[in-house]
Amino acid sequence: MRDSDPPFAFARFLKFWRSVHTISQEYLATLINVSPRHISRLENGISRPSLRMVNEISAALSLGQRDSNHLLIAAGFLPNMGELDFHAPELNWLRKAMRLSLKALDPYPAMIVDDSNNILMVNRGWVGFYRNNISQEVLDRVTNNYEFLFSRDGAGIFVSGWQDILAVILMSLEQKTLFSDNPRDREMRDRLEKHENVPADWRQRAAKLEPMSSFRLQIDLNGELKKFISVHSTISTQGSAAVLSGPSLHINTLYPEDETLDMWQFYSADLSHPLLID
Repeated sequence: MRDSDPPFAFARFLKFWRSVHTISQEYLATLINVSPRHISRLENGISRPSLRMVNEISAALSLGQRDSNHLLIAAGFLPNMGELDFHAPELNWLRKAMRLSLKALDPYPAMIVDDSNNILMVNRGWVGFYRNNISQEVLDRVTNNYEFLFSRDGAGIFVSGWQDILAVILMSLEQKTLFSDNPRDREMRDRLEKHENVPADWRQRAAKLEPMSSFRLQIDLNGELKKFISVHSTISTQGSAAVLSGPSLHINTLYPEDETLDMWQFYSADLSHPLLID
């Protein structure tokens, strides 16, 4: 490493956490069964740790999921994302915050989804908007936004020019699978790829397109094509600095390009859906 090179991020993290816990290089070396010289080389950025060593250091320093994952990322490894139990009693505060967020977005259709695009909550604007084109029976069965977008019984039945968007979604899933090697991600990718709406050349299409968290689409609304903007916002469940190091939630909202379009026409107090907020 040249003198002008910036310090390796892992070195800064290691030195920081040692200072937080007032642990000497010698004592940390003893805890993970390496030489103090090796710890020194790690902190100087001369040596880089193995995945096993990063995990051993995290355990020795009693780091939680967020901080362990930051250490993994700093060392060049993928974080251990884990699963988020959205309905756990200790996350009541998070569910309340999400309910308030969805209510504030009415009458615009909005939903909360997890990292696998499972739908956790929807607002009245969402139910009313899609009930305009989809039967109550079909809509009540919707639990995953990917499935909903791809299905000919779901949003795929009335969204125009959807091929490129489906291609980009599949490419995102493909690359997520390459990163995670998670059977759940592979199963979702394989299942969605079989949908009849997916173009045969989806890989080639997606390779030419840049994925965006927000995009434009056309929806058949009462027999007339209307342009909408789908906006995607990510919420870290472990703090503002931890978007990459822990499970996240996402708010998907649909806004009409034509600001004069009255979205309240789809809103009703007597709407129902299993995932509708209180």
